[in-house]
Amino acid sequence: MKRILALVLAAAMALSLAACGGGGSASSGNGSASTAGSASSGAASSDGSTPAGPGGSGTFKLGGIGPMTGGSAQYGMAAMTGAQIAVDEINALGGAVQFEFKSEDDVNVAETALNAYNSLKDWGMQILVGTVTTTPCISVSSEAYNDRIFCLTPSASSMDVTAGKDNMYQMCFTDPNQGIAGAEYISENFPDAKIAVIYKNDDAYSVGIRDAFSEKMGDSIVYEGTFTEDTQTDFSVQVAAAQAANADVIYLPMYYQPATVILTQARSIGYAPTFIGVDGMDGILDQEGFDITLAEDVLVMSPFSASSTDDRTVQFVTTYQEKMGQLPNQFAADGYDCVWAIYEAINAAGITSDMATDEICDQLISTFSSGSFKFTGLTGADQTWSTNGEVTKVPMAFVIKDGVYTTPEG
Repeated sequence: MKRILALVLAAAMALSLAACGGGGSASSGNGSASTAGSASSGAASSDGSTPAGPGGSGTFKLGGIGPMTGGSAQYGMAAMTGAQIAVDEINALGGAVQFEFKSEDDVNVAETALNAYNSLKDWGMQILVGTVTTTPCISVSSEAYNDRIFCLTPSASSMDVTAGKDNMYQMCFTDPNQGIAGAEYISENFPDAKIAVIYKNDDAYSVGIRDAFSEKMGDSIVYEGTFTEDTQTDFSVQVAAAQAANADVIYLPMYYQPATVILTQARSIGYAPTFIGVDGMDGILDQEGFDITLAEDVLVMSPFSASSTDDRTVQFVTTYQEKMGQLPNQFAADGYDCVWAIYEAINAAGITSDMATDEICDQLISTFSSGSFKFTGLTGADQTWSTNGEVTKVPMAFVIKDGVYTTPEG
């Protein structure tokens, strides 16, 4: 495989991954609540320090929405399980801030997500972790804006999620910035490559990444192929066209399910370009029935790797494996980071659970967008947010070797 270097973008670029997710502890559609008692304030933050500021107090009702059944369940289950792990850790601290957590299944359908949102609102939700996937999140974010409920999505990355909604924040890379990041990476590491792009033209996530990538790469793209929800079981035409165009790199701005079909059909005709995927491809190794040898040398951009050896990641991976029986992906880490970031912001702002929901929302907006609030989690150090809800973090490129994500060699 060609030389691959870890991708580090300038810190000034606001980057936000998405996806675009078992029996775990994440609540199912009927929602089981997780609570714990309260004690003194000043509980340890996610990096082990004591949060600055006056400190919040009370038990907050934290909602979560994502697909926990259906074709995108791997993303939703991962994000909600990661969120539940964070809730359990925070409640176990015994501090003044506690969480009652309830998650709802949206099956990656916008209408179902709205029903889930209304159910959580009736329950008394004060803050929302969600939704996990882009199209449902666009619908829910409009309602949450009108209701003045603060939302931090683990992985819904479209600009439409946050546009015109000051209460909507992202833990993930935005679609345009992810497309730009992919273009920068390929330009640096594959400067003479002939590039093919295959994207899903009825998916806001895929289109958003593709548009930014294609604008940046220009004449280096020798073929573009599209597909829809109804045509993602056969890519023989697109794969053959990419091969005929002599593309030696194929960029895949999509989720892992259609990518598995593309990889399978490419091998069937003896076509072996370098495949470069986006964050939505995280989870491909856990796709049921997929031959993971087909993913050998595939690159995936992500701010998280379960193979990292720092103490916090090791502890998170251990806990996640105990609950789910598999390694966590980036969506799990994003869900975990969402809860810890909300917790630290509550402490920094001195928010109390008896405040009105709109007051909690305004306080969290002020804190997250202040520029002085910095969050260190599993998916990046010193993360900050702009006033339009985009997060600034540094992405990395990981290559799949022998069925695991590894740091590329220079």
